[in-house]
Amino acid sequence: MKALIKKYPEKGIWMKDVPNPECGDNEIKIKITHTAICGTDLHIYNWDSWAQRTLSPPVIIGHEFCGVIQETGKNVQRYQEGQRVSGEGHIICGYCRNCRAGKQHLCDSTKGIGVNRNGAFAEYLVLPESNIWPIPDGTSSEIASFFDPFGNAVHSINCFNIVGEDLLITGAGPIGLLSVAIGKFIRARNIVITDVNDYRLTLAKQLGATKTINIKKDSIKKYFSELNIKHGFDVGLEMSGNGQALNEMLSSMYYGGKIVLLGLLPKNTCIDWDNIIFKGLQVRGVYGRKMYETWYKMDQLIKSGLDLSKIITHKFPISNFEEAFEVVSSGQCGKVIMEW
Repeated sequence: MKALIKKYPEKGIWMKDVPNPECGDNEIKIKITHTAICGTDLHIYNWDSWAQRTLSPPVIIGHEFCGVIQETGKNVQRYQEGQRVSGEGHIICGYCRNCRAGKQHLCDSTKGIGVNRNGAFAEYLVLPESNIWPIPDGTSSEIASFFDPFGNAVHSINCFNIVGEDLLITGAGPIGLLSVAIGKFIRARNIVITDVNDYRLTLAKQLGATKTINIKKDSIKKYFSELNIKHGFDVGLEMSGNGQALNEMLSSMYYGGKIVLLGLLPKNTCIDWDNIIFKGLQVRGVYGRKMYETWYKMDQLIKSGLDLSKIITHKFPISNFEEAFEVVSSGQCGKVIMEW
């Protein structure tokens, strides 16, 4: 089969012919139809310091996908060949304390597809039956292909009640953009998003942001009066992984405000702890998706009318994967889909 492989420990990825994966007794083999490019894939492509300490080439990359079941193991009973599916990209042990307590997203032995084991940028992918998620007829395969980051956004927003609240999002990458759409749909009062990328800020406006702010040119507090925000934001979603953005968020929060950290911040990030202590802020880290409560909520949001189609800005046949990666690298895009 054809697959996109991080074959060598250097910049780039390569399309290669590799053996088809075999389907075990409790596994499902998926014929991939659509994949989406994640920031993680870009780190791997560029072979940056994170990729160098995390990956051991060769490995098939990619973890955002949709496809059709090609084969089921002999013990599989819940799924049939021809069924359209996506799946959770974190393979868990099932036996650690967190797994047995129903907190599988915090498994201490998680293996990520496309990073720690072969991933989805291939004609076929094999996953455990328990990782499979069926796609409803009303959900397009393009949208199903990025359920992974959609789930990150849903998990983050569901940490705290945002109905009627003033919401600040720092970082207009795909997860930040998805958070705008979700926040608008479930009726946050004001949704303000900051970034330095005007293309993505324009896209955020189209997805429902009340105010978009290029933080290089403007300040957050400048718009408090216009938005009738008295003292600060109720909920903050830090999606940028930028220390300065986090500090701007901390200084813009109302007393008793709540913050979710999803962006991966540099280890040497310094923050003004007074903003957390004296304001009584709650700060929560988020990783991945709750298995599988987050997936259920994703389905229900889309079935209830949440439209994510505007976030898809580019589609490429897999033969043009290099162009697709160039577009993602430019930052002048939303979600980029590759069709197999």
